[in-house]
Amino acid sequence: MTAPERLRALMQHPGMITMPAVWDGMSAKLAAEAGFKTAFLSGSCVAAARLGGPDLDLVSFAEMFDSFNMVRGAAPDTLVLADCDHGYGNAMNVQRTVRAYGRAGAAAVLVEDKITPRALQSAGKPCIPREEARMKIRAAIAAAKDSGVLVLARTDCRPTAGIEEAVARIEMYVEEGADILFLDSPDGPEEIKRAIAAAKGRPSFNVVQSLRRDAPPTAAEAAAMGFKIGTYPPTMLSPAIAGMKAGLAAMLAGEATAPSALSTADHRATLGYGDYDIAAKPYIIGSGK
Repeated sequence: MTAPERLRALMQHPGMITMPAVWDGMSAKLAAEAGFKTAFLSGSCVAAARLGGPDLDLVSFAEMFDSFNMVRGAAPDTLVLADCDHGYGNAMNVQRTVRAYGRAGAAAVLVEDKITPRALQSAGKPCIPREEARMKIRAAIAAAKDSGVLVLARTDCRPTAGIEEAVARIEMYVEEGADILFLDSPDGPEEIKRAIAAAKGRPSFNVVQSLRRDAPPTAAEAAAMGFKIGTYPPTMLSPAIAGMKAGLAAMLAGEATAPSALSTADHRATLGYGDYDIAAKPYIIGSGK
């Protein structure tokens, strides 16, 4: 089965699919070793790792695609949902982006309707007109036919255009043939219900922390709301940042390591030194077969 076929089959199982948000080889490898079959290549995590900053539409297609290839190289069996942001341009740019990810082995791609570049402020997510958004999703779905990659259509228009427009866009994306739907920034349970109803039985996705920022719902709670797929971008990234800060604090204090650091043996095992030695042994001159 192809990656899209495997993801489609996985979505037929009961319960919610929890996707760790990954950004490079190590994050993808750790997620796979923990037992996760899927992962979300997160634009916010890639922006943090590559730019050292927030996700404000500054990361390019080339940077995201490079990160995707890192993830695939380190965890080739993981089903990856690739964050394509706004598709990096018009409908033709969207097609190029979707085809590239499909050829490279993505299980699904996310395409959104934000205006880019955004206004010179971090607040707000102005979106393109509804019919322009339709054409982007139509282009994505046409391009996806080459590889079978699933298309996740996202609308960010709720904060600026209201729930009526957001629901209308979800219904429009369903008409165009989107496989998975995503309403960003719903304001409470009733809006969540409306968005999931508008998906007409197709799976709904969300960034789970955005559903309730004071106390993000568990996977079981998100499933009870009607979501089929969810991702938790800060859940791996935030502890990783905390770990680096702890290491730096230890060095500033004159210590060799932080209390939370892995042992040398665990560090080497996690990086895969032993696996490398096993794989390389047949090619060492004089070692025999």
